[in-house]
Amino acid sequence: MRRLLTFPEIRLVRRESAEWYMFLTLICFAASVTVTRLFLSLAGYPQIATKDLHIAHVLWGGLLLYAGALLPLIFSNQGIYSLAAILAGIGVGLFMDEVGKFITQTNNYFFPIAAPIIYIFFLLTIILLLHIRRARYAPKHAELSRALIEIHESLNEKATEEEWTQMKLNLQKAIEKPPSANHADLARALLKFVEAEPAPLPARRKLRIRPPKKVKQFFLRVLPNPRLNGLLVAGLLGIGLLMWKNPLSVLLGNWIGGEAGAFLERLHFGRQVEALTAPGWFEARLVLEVAVGLLLILAAALLLSKRTRSGTIIGIVGLFVSLTTVDLLLFYFEQFSTIITTAIQFLLLIGLFYFRDRLNPGRGPAVKEVSP
Repeated sequence: MRRLLTFPEIRLVRRESAEWYMFLTLICFAASVTVTRLFLSLAGYPQIATKDLHIAHVLWGGLLLYAGALLPLIFSNQGIYSLAAILAGIGVGLFMDEVGKFITQTNNYFFPIAAPIIYIFFLLTIILLLHIRRARYAPKHAELSRALIEIHESLNEKATEEEWTQMKLNLQKAIEKPPSANHADLARALLKFVEAEPAPLPARRKLRIRPPKKVKQFFLRVLPNPRLNGLLVAGLLGIGLLMWKNPLSVLLGNWIGGEAGAFLERLHFGRQVEALTAPGWFEARLVLEVAVGLLLILAAALLLSKRTRSGTIIGIVGLFVSLTTVDLLLFYFEQFSTIITTAIQFLLLIGLFYFRDRLNPGRGPAVKEVSP
């Protein structure tokens, strides 16, 4: 009886380029929801329907999710994983976009809590991505593992000269620093096999969605430190001032009036939820907007005065608080009209992390060596 209750030990191994596939899914999820809401708003919320039949876009989302799940089960090509990640991201976006219908008795697509739920799901996916990226597992047989993946891919489609060279390089590294003699023997045999293959194809364009190479070098060339610092200062200052728009319109609305007051009221797009529906949360939102706006403006001033370390820390804290609390409330009261500002905040947060890592080259995701 005891044996019936025992389970085999399962050792989970992270897939190569897992964070890239998660990133593709995340971007496609966000784009799917944004484009769907924008299209429906501009088109007047059309429906594919008859008297009794209504084909909601959640069905298309389910179809794409099913396709994204089937493709890796059917095909072994490496590029299929990227395609599956894209289909899964678009599919889950179309699915989550209709969450308001799932949580209400009246199938209310515009239920106010739907937008915060979608945003929470998006944040949880980001947390998962950061968790995957936090520790880059580097098994002792990493080079041999990569070479095996590349050889497997070359069996399906003939390798180019660049891919052939990379395979040889990985195998040579595996031979030089093997975790065991058996690994070295396997690497030598694979290297002999690769070198005995017919000449590789010349470099050519392939329809493959892969992690971009030399990203850091590209951004370092396009955005040197002074230019990146200037963009961060402008972005933090702009978002910080925008944070004060709602508190100022409430506190000074009766005093300003006229065209200036009307201008403040018009600084939003799409549907809004009245503050009277949740007065306590609305007041909390105003207080948080004032505090976060002050932090972002202070961070911009510190970066402008060359106090980069303090500026990046305060900017990261301010953006983190904004993305996890203020924007959650904004998605309730202002619905999807806050997507653009939220996207800008995410870009600024990534920029600040990148800028901090440039100034402190020793920082970065920890590398954990895993024994074979």
